Amino acid sequence: MSTHYPELHERVRRQAELLPELYGGLDFDVQPYRTTTDPNDVASLPGKPETRAKLLADEAAVELITTATWLGDVVSDSYAALMGQYSVSTLIGMLKQACRQGIDTVPDAPPELAAFIADMESTPDWLDMDLVHKGAEHSRLPMALLAPFVVRGAFIATFLNTYAALPMALTGALSGKRAAGRVNETTSFFAVTTLPGALDRYGPGFEAAAMVRLMHSMVRFNALKRSPKWDIGIYGLPIPQIDQMPAGMINLFVLAMDARRQGRTEFTSSERAQVEFTRYRCVLLGLPEEMLPTTPDEIIRVFSARAALLRDDFDDSTCGELVRSTMAAYLRQENTLSERIADAVEKSYSKAFFVKTFCGGKRDVAAKMSVTLSAGDYLRIALTAPFVTGRLLLVQQAVRIPGLRGPTNAYVLRLLKKRLKAYGTPEFTSDAAEYTPSGRAA
Repeated sequence: MSTHYPELHERVRRQAELLPELYGGLDFDVQPYRTTTDPNDVASLPGKPETRAKLLADEAAVELITTATWLGDVVSDSYAALMGQYSVSTLIGMLKQACRQGIDTVPDAPPELAAFIADMESTPDWLDMDLVHKGAEHSRLPMALLAPFVVRGAFIATFLNTYAALPMALTGALSGKRAAGRVNETTSFFAVTTLPGALDRYGPGFEAAAMVRLMHSMVRFNALKRSPKWDIGIYGLPIPQIDQMPAGMINLFVLAMDARRQGRTEFTSSERAQVEFTRYRCVLLGLPEEMLPTTPDEIIRVFSARAALLRDDFDDSTCGELVRSTMAAYLRQENTLSERIADAVEKSYSKAFFVKTFCGGKRDVAAKMSVTLSAGDYLRIALTAPFVTGRLLLVQQAVRIPGLRGPTNAYVLRLLKKRLKAYGTPEFTSDAAEYTPSGRAA
């Protein structure tokens, strides 16, 4: 069978050569149990069997998913592997200084850090950076006005499969009070990247992306080297790039589905700018071009192909617990009456968004995943919808009027900065000492 993605194929295999300590014992020619191309197996893709059959017959799509299932982040992983020589706080401190002041300002900077920063500084020539900056502006509005009400619903969507959710379960980062911190960290990351110039070389979004990559690499290293629960034959590589793609591009999937429902095969100019902005953000997170499509059909195809090959499994002790702890988390910094009301409203919107976007509107399906919509949820949405959706529509219209564009953008920026303050200061860390014996073998 011909190779459709030779460069990606070679990149995967070079991992063992570049970082044998982590990748030397992996067999990239054998897929883990989590991946299935058997039409008789139940996969994560919802819908009709013929839809999955069509995707399984797509050789290029199957190759992309199976190859990316073994794709990690050698550059960041190599730096994370220095945990045996440096403390976690030292690694974080050096990375932050290199992001803020340059690699030359870090005393005795290890070569792994220099390679990490150089990789992030290398902007692919296939990106349109003018479009990236326009996309950041277009993305700022929904991050300020819509995301705060639905982000939890999108966040829990990443926990619906045992094989993909296990790394997060192992870290214990979504148990008890720590769940709120992780949700706010994730929301803060996506929000800060939309600030003006945030993804430029010395911008806060650039640093945040580096921190997220390091956190993922620490989880990957600790799961493979220090967790007895991680079975490579079952789960494969912890946090492979194919599992980072849905979280990084979930906004584009929503745009693509909206375009398909409207009968469009192309994005509008503002949507296309958001696509390019998201692609660049994903590049900073380590994703390759092959996994960053630009059209509605291709985005849906990649998302669907991943689900078509990912074996279905919702282990309640892993996935269910992650969903419940995330939904129960109190995300506000203060415990006042108004903040508690705001938290309840946000949970209602997040649940409704989750049911509509990830469960096809079927509440019974969502209930099986520990997400239930009550009469109280519908009442809260009904009472606040005129403000939430009304303000969103009003601002969307105002930003299109030349005379109002400047003041409107200034208002959105002030609101976004207020949101960021409410999310708190993200840590983006992973401590192996806090890992939990979650998950189960198949």
